[in-house]
Amino acid sequence: MAKVKATLVCAGLFLCSIVFAIVEDLDDTFKDTRLDDVWLVDFYAPWCGYCKKLEPIWYDVGAELKSSGSPVRVGKMDATAYSGMSSEFGVRGYPTIKLLKGDLAYNYKGPRTKDDIIEFANRVAGPAVRALPSKQMFDHMMKRHDVLFVYVGGESPLKEKYIDVAAELIVYTYFFSASEDVLPESVTLPELPSVVVFKDGSYFTYNEYTDGSLSSWVNKERFRSYLQIDGFTLYELGETGTVANTDGTFFSFFDLSIRLKTMIQTVAKDYREHFNRDFQFGHMDGNDYINSLIMGEVSVPSIIILNTSNEQYFLPSQPVETLEQLVHFINSVLDGSAQAQGGDGMFQRVKRVAFDAKSTVMSVFRSSPVLGCFLFGLPLGVISLMCYGICTAESDDGQEDMELMKREDDEDEDEQDEDERLQTTGELEGPEENGEEEDELLCSCESPYGVVNAFRVDSHVRYSRQLFIEHSQKRYIQ
Repeated sequence: MAKVKATLVCAGLFLCSIVFAIVEDLDDTFKDTRLDDVWLVDFYAPWCGYCKKLEPIWYDVGAELKSSGSPVRVGKMDATAYSGMSSEFGVRGYPTIKLLKGDLAYNYKGPRTKDDIIEFANRVAGPAVRALPSKQMFDHMMKRHDVLFVYVGGESPLKEKYIDVAAELIVYTYFFSASEDVLPESVTLPELPSVVVFKDGSYFTYNEYTDGSLSSWVNKERFRSYLQIDGFTLYELGETGTVANTDGTFFSFFDLSIRLKTMIQTVAKDYREHFNRDFQFGHMDGNDYINSLIMGEVSVPSIIILNTSNEQYFLPSQPVETLEQLVHFINSVLDGSAQAQGGDGMFQRVKRVAFDAKSTVMSVFRSSPVLGCFLFGLPLGVISLMCYGICTAESDDGQEDMELMKREDDEDEDEQDEDERLQTTGELEGPEENGEEEDELLCSCESPYGVVNAFRVDSHVRYSRQLFIEHSQKRYIQ
């Protein structure tokens, strides 16, 4: 039994060593050695929850690429420990996945699944433009890819542009080159050389005079005419609108209604020449994402047009029942007669901040009510106590000031009464009627400035003045 346990422990340690071997921990020496190989690197932070969620997937990616004989080496780097190197690679968030090939660094922006990451690594690690030497290879690639870009012809300035565009957009799709005899017989090209995209059971050629730059045309055509839209796809569509120099408006529909879905697919196919330049058609299941995007409530089924360049959206003024009504609604958005809602103005930005704060609070309370009470109740309680203390202190200070003023008024009244009493006493105790002369006392005193003054005081006035001086001294002491 002990031998079995020892064997299991050794096997476990061996497997762990294999796992850590296929995903290498990188340090600051990586900068000098990376040019010799193609690297797929995960820049992570130890405290990042999304990074921890990606960790097992990342080891599966390393194992798959290793077993398939791929030249891509897989590694990971703690971006917080090697922040200087991470900044050189343009890391702004965690996790960040980059494929490093020579002096170039390609960002991965797709879903964080094993198959998607592996497909990205194999696509970017290979040549920017792959050759299709036979019809069999062409048919095989047509079955594997929903959208296929092919350069047809020999050496030309158009091919140089095509290679540059392929190097730029290889992170999104594949690029191929072939001779004209490799293409199906049904494909007729207006001229050679040409760039052709095969998708939706048809093909479309690039026209430099009507389609603008080759980069914008490829970036627009890399999507099917009609697709299922989620948050990631909508983000990519927004980037396409900016790159393509269009108005950035995209059409989104969400519902399980077969009738409306069929109508939109028909418009996407039959009205391609009218709407393909400005709109992307598709559907989205449910309305949760759309509600958060427009900060409102949209019923299901519904039709909505989103402008990702300025965050405006358009809703039909009446229910769409026919194909003609749908086409009229889309045309009204194009000619500006449809009423736009939302936008990116100051009011909408403030509304967005309030909406996001409310959504965050509600999500916290839904997931963990106790944690929500602690996170938001404790700060509110502290703030309430501080406000109460400030208000109470101000009221106490005001009450003390009023009492002091009242005390000073009482003292002034007492002083005035005392002066009146002394004056009355002096008048009542004046010279006697018999005219007898009172004893007189000649008093003299010296001032602090050396001036000698003399005054005459009778006995009664001297007594009254003494009382006044004693009262004044008591007031001064108080």
